[in-house]
Amino acid sequence: MNVFPDFGSLDLGSLEDVIGAALMIVLVVSVLMLIVSAVAWAAGTWGGNPQTAMRGRVGVFVSLGGAVMAGAAVAITNMFLTYGPTL
Repeated sequence: MNVFPDFGSLDLGSLEDVIGAALMIVLVVSVLMLIVSAVAWAAGTWGGNPQTAMRGRVGVFVSLGGAVMAGAAVAITNMFLTYGPTL
């Protein structure tokens, strides 16, 4: 007996629109965070403030990680959907 969600009962068109809009918001926020963090990293390095430079560097890496995870979310979800019925 296989247990699998019935996607035919859902309106996936609107769900895909909502997920696409959410991913777009995440990517826009990630790019804005990348810009602000890069400016903070540069200002901290140029001004000789190691704490500001470190926080800017961490912000750059966090924003890049968020963008990568948002981009990979669809692929990971599809992987689990195809892997689930084989259990």
